[in-house]
Formats: sequence, C-alpha cells, structure tokens
Amino acid sequence: MSTEAAPAAALKSCCANLYSSEAVRLLVGESFHPGGIELTRRLADLLDLRPGDEVLDIASGPGTSAVELASSLGCSVTGVELSASSRERAEERAAAAGVQDRVRFVAGDAERLPVDAATFDAVICECAFCTFPGKSQAAAEIQRVLRPGGRVGLSDLTRRADLPEELKGLLAWVACVADAGTEEEYMGHLGSAGLVPGVTEDHSGALLELAEQISSRLSVLSLASQLGQLALPQVGWADARAMAASAMAEIRNGNLGYAILVARKP
Repeated sequence: MSTEAAPAAALKSCCANLYSSEAVRLLVGESFHPGGIELTRRLADLLDLRPGDEVLDIASGPGTSAVELASSLGCSVTGVELSASSRERAEERAAAAGVQDRVRFVAGDAERLPVDAATFDAVICECAFCTFPGKSQAAAEIQRVLRPGGRVGLSDLTRRADLPEELKGLLAWVACVADAGTEEEYMGHLGSAGLVPGVTEDHSGALLELAEQISSRLSVLSLASQLGQLALPQVGWADARAMAASAMAEIRNGNLGYAILVARKP
C-alpha cells in the first residue's frame, strides 16, 4: 500500500501496531529512537526541564522517556500513546521505577490531544512527528496545550533532498523515513502554529548507529520469523531488509539525518 492510498487512520493504526510489537523492540531497543536515553537527556537539557515541570510526551511508546524525566529530573509527565499494549508496558515501567505518582499514560492522537489547553511547561515528541499525517494540526495542538513561555522539543529524522521511491511506501512511513522533512519544514510547521523557533542540533551520528544496529539484527530476527518464533506485524522481513539497505545508503550519503529542534510559545 502506498502512503497516498492509505487513509490517515490506517497509517496511525499501522504505526501503533508495529511499534508495540516484540519484533520492533528487539530491533531498536527500549527507547524507540536514535540516541536512546542519552539523547532524551540532551533534549531535556535544551528544554531546561526542572523538578515539578509538567511535561507532555507525545507518542510516548513504552514510556522509557517519560519514566526517565520523572525519575531523574522530578518532572510530572503525561504520555499520550495510541497503542494499548504500549501504554500497559509503560505503566508497568513507571511502577517498577517507583514514579507512578508522577507519570500517567493516556490514549490519544497527536492531532487531537486529550488534554486541556495551556497545561504544560514543555512538550516532547521523539522520532514521531514525521509520521503524523496532519503535521500542521499536530503543531497547532502542541501550541494549544503549552502554557505561555512553554517549550517544545522535537527529535526526528531529517532529509536534505527527495528520497528514492523504495523509501516512500507504507513501511518506510511507519519507520519514520518516508515523510521525513527538512529542518526548515519542521520549524515551518511550528512557526505557523505560533511557536517561536529556537536552537537546532544535528545528531545524525546517532541515526547511523541505530541503522547499523537494525541492519545487523534483521537477518537474525528474519530467521526467527521463519521458524515461527517472531512476527513483524503488517510487513514482510524481505521488504524490511530492502528498506533498511536503502535507508542506510541515504544516511551515509548525507541525505537522511537526525536532529533536535526546539521552539517556545510566546
């Protein structure tokens, strides 16, 4: 299925299902984004997060970042996540870390956030903004829920030029590749929503490291799938290997990268 043929609801459902699967956890680890916890900590530094800050984590996945911000910085974090199984795993993670009093996870969509206006000091969205079909609407929702002076930090894939056709399909979309934008495009969405652009940092080295990890693990996990031990929801292993090879080439030639982008609400 091409991304043009897939309705927005189907794209969101596919992303949620794929990222809640055991196969993806084994491929990418627990943080589900390049740089892992170290890059989450860098994002927190750039947002100047403090104890007691109310933070919204959009597309919070298994709760790794939310629990980190609550346990290491003393923030109160609300995670918004479509996948019920990911929310369940996140709640278990928060309980195991002893921060369930400072972290909660709710079902929700980035384009219709289930929270009140002007309630958060900061919003984070890691390796997910590029998968949202309605990026302008998601940016408007971020602006809505931030308090005056609040900050938003995105960490996401970036591109410099058009991608090859093999990186424009459904699998590439849910892998955060197909609709990767330029830094200017991301900042344009935030700026159009009334947010003031701030610092950007390049972290493409973290993307290359994760891509190499995924590439090395794909063959092993593909064999496990052939033995009936593991399933990759809605996509095939051969397609995944082909897409990974193409993405790796784009990363190495500098067309695909990874960046942190920060903006604030006036």
